Amino acid sequence: MKILYIVPDITDSGGIARVISLKTNYLVENLNYQVSLLSVTNTYPNVFYDFNQKTKWYTIAPSNNKILFLIKYIRYINKTIVIDKPDVIVVCDAVLWLFVPWFLKTKIPLIFETHFSIRFQKKGYTSLYRRIRNKLIVSWRKKTINLFKVAVFETIQGSKEWGVENSKVIANPASFLVNEQASLINKKAMAVCMNPYVKGLDRLFTIWKKIILKHPDWILDVYGHWTTNIEYINKAKLLKIEQNINFLPPTTAIYDSYLQASVFLMTSRYEAFGMVLIESMAVGLPCVAYDCPCGPGAVIDDGINGFLIEDGNVDDYVEKVLNIIEDEDLRIKIGIDAKKSVHKYTIEVIMQEWEKLFVNVVND
Repeated sequence: MKILYIVPDITDSGGIARVISLKTNYLVENLNYQVSLLSVTNTYPNVFYDFNQKTKWYTIAPSNNKILFLIKYIRYINKTIVIDKPDVIVVCDAVLWLFVPWFLKTKIPLIFETHFSIRFQKKGYTSLYRRIRNKLIVSWRKKTINLFKVAVFETIQGSKEWGVENSKVIANPASFLVNEQASLINKKAMAVCMNPYVKGLDRLFTIWKKIILKHPDWILDVYGHWTTNIEYINKAKLLKIEQNINFLPPTTAIYDSYLQASVFLMTSRYEAFGMVLIESMAVGLPCVAYDCPCGPGAVIDDGINGFLIEDGNVDDYVEKVLNIIEDEDLRIKIGIDAKKSVHKYTIEVIMQEWEKLFVNVVND
């Protein structure tokens, strides 16, 4: 079977790039699929994650002129479809995906796959214009998504918030499932914030300031892009917590980073799933997360394999982190249960669901 993925820039270290690399590699290597990727990027062939060499790439450079780019982009997609002749097309959070299905000249089954909450926005906007604009965008998203044959979400909650009739829930696969378990003895917490606003890094700073008042010897490792998010480093300095925070760049050795931590912290404003949650849980790392829409609640069973905190409740969040820091038995127990709970996310299990979906849409 031939699959064409239409995706955003997946040459970076983001979660979408990670998931697409895992799934396409499995399709090529284990199911003998022919996979093509159409990506908006000016950095290929420099990629952060590994993609199988048999994967075919179609790339188009981004442009600041959105209208002219949209016209060029749609033409390029239609041309690629003619050349590639896929059996199925998967539009995975592609650039300008809101317009793609309206202009595609094809009867090939279209699947929409999203890794975002419907409420997603890169920054917090408070103006009346922005609020009205965001409502219109959400309305357009809901109309557009119904043009696809099937819409795939990572959680049941995510499916419900979009309100799509023909939907399918397929979780992300775990990046790794290993026998090794984090020792949980280091005085170190960890967070991953490639988009600091979406990941709520400002909210984490408020929490961390309270934590280090009681435990000034603890350090928070935060992974992200700090040359473009320097304001968060400055904010940490203003809060006088920078001595207890390491601002680290993305790394392909993230597995080793999880092993060195003793607790994983997530304070996102919204998530579609939370890939970093199952990654950290896979090595037995206890997690504390805000119950934001929509991902953490689908992964964490509160008090069993981690802690799920009412969204925005700083005091409860601080309390649970202190419990993990101060109670070694609790830390170890939560870590063990976390590790056990992620076995349902094995790549084999998840990709069986995708294969069934591809076969069904082609034969329908």
